[in-house]
Amino acid sequence: MEIEMMPLRFPELMERALREYGRSGSLYGVRTLYRHEGKCWPVLGQELETPFGLAAGPHTQLAQNIVAGYGAGARYFELKTVQTLDGPELARCIPRPCILARAEGYNVEWSTELTVEQAFDQYLYAWCALSLLSRALKLGSERGFAFNMSVGYDYAGICSPKIDAFIEGLKDAGKTRAYGECMDWAKEHGMEPVSPKVCDTITLSTLHGCPKEEIKRICAYLIREKGLNTFVKCNPTMLGYDFVRKTLDGLGYGEIAFDDHHFNEDMQHGEAVQMIRELTELAKGEGVQFGVKLSNTLPVDIKANELPGEEMYMSGAALYPLTVALAARMAEEFRGELPISFAGGADALNLSKLLDTGVRPVTMATTLLKPGGYERLYQMAQMTGAHPAREREGIDAGALKELALDAAKDPRYARPIKAEPVPKIKGPAPHFDCFAAGCTAGCPIEQDIPGYLDRVEKGEYAAALELIYSKNPLPSITGAICPHTCQSGCARRYYEESVHIRSAKHLAAVKGLETYMASHPPREQTGPRVAVVGGGPGGIAAASLLARGGARVT
Repeated sequence: MEIEMMPLRFPELMERALREYGRSGSLYGVRTLYRHEGKCWPVLGQELETPFGLAAGPHTQLAQNIVAGYGAGARYFELKTVQTLDGPELARCIPRPCILARAEGYNVEWSTELTVEQAFDQYLYAWCALSLLSRALKLGSERGFAFNMSVGYDYAGICSPKIDAFIEGLKDAGKTRAYGECMDWAKEHGMEPVSPKVCDTITLSTLHGCPKEEIKRICAYLIREKGLNTFVKCNPTMLGYDFVRKTLDGLGYGEIAFDDHHFNEDMQHGEAVQMIRELTELAKGEGVQFGVKLSNTLPVDIKANELPGEEMYMSGAALYPLTVALAARMAEEFRGELPISFAGGADALNLSKLLDTGVRPVTMATTLLKPGGYERLYQMAQMTGAHPAREREGIDAGALKELALDAAKDPRYARPIKAEPVPKIKGPAPHFDCFAAGCTAGCPIEQDIPGYLDRVEKGEYAAALELIYSKNPLPSITGAICPHTCQSGCARRYYEESVHIRSAKHLAAVKGLETYMASHPPREQTGPRVAVVGGGPGGIAAASLLARGGARVT
């Protein structure tokens, strides 16, 4: 991995996006674009097209990552944290590799590796790009998404000229060089200008061990002096060492090692409740909102050389039961009136349950580091489009408590007793295209499974059936009783569950047959006469393939 990132300038960002879209209909590699229609969700005083998005992390560091997330369906973007230690100076402090997401997630990095000035440019470029692309490609409303800035880690740094300029620039970028660059490009291409007011919401990302008074002082400054809707990121250590240890042990994570020093040094639950009450009252008086971001990652020991160093930060599936438990405690303490932004193991399989409790926005990172990447967001966008939106903002504390109790015993968040092997195909990988689908390799006749799944996803059932028929003459049968060894090779099996390949084949056979037959009338057979002995699936398949080749088959 290169230590230094090379961000795109705005003209290159936009021209690459439009050129790719014109050529293939995709956007920075996202092939299935989400186009919003219908209802919006009230999220922190705004109407968003979807109530979820990208957490502050690897997916919100560069403008093109944010564009890709938007294209797949994300509409809330927590920008990667900035601090006074930045750029190459910070990059040299971060070991490589710095992220591992094979099962649950781990990382040893914490804030943007760009300079603060570069980060500002990237975030503003992304804001302008989404506004312009939402119009040009008809993906949604330019008012249907929101950004949230993230800063750390101490009062002196946040008050410094460097961070102050970052904050003020995102509040109103109208006089900045980067905004002028974006609007010059828009004007040259006949596009209307976009709003320079990027965001008025900020999250304080706190390091473990940060004193309560320091956190309170920073939040008060952001509320009173900066006039921002302010969220403070809380650590799962608030749950207490015994609760966290027991929960993880109960889910099979006994080998994850940590002692109680972070639990003792971090802000305690009672201290947090008192601070939140005081800051909520302060925010009301200033006409802004105050809430919590749940949760930060959990620091654990590096014992098996998973990543370089001595300590890493846990996220993903193992963090979900802890985060939802902390959210339940906060919701009960504040009678569902405290705004909670959720990030801690959220994914497509628990998003609806979280939204049912009233928690929003929900952001994610670890799930997007797994096979499917940003396109996992499209599934979530479709789901929330069909999900009944809660009309009022507020949290059902009882429902959240039930969700927390279920998560602590749900096998989905448990570590398997026997670890799955690392997924690999048999034989050499292709020379010039490194991607080789495990499902195709696992199929005895090596059907183009990704190809027909893509067509089924788009509703192109006859086209999917044509691709299936090229190797499989009996999709109606194999779509029902095939042993589907392809699903054993599916990469998603190693992270949640495999794609339902056999069911997709059956769907194509049912919904695509009439259209397929209409476009493929019987052909006159003029070839040699062939007799096939046996009328089982093998005999019928042989007869079908011979007939396609022109043979006269009995």
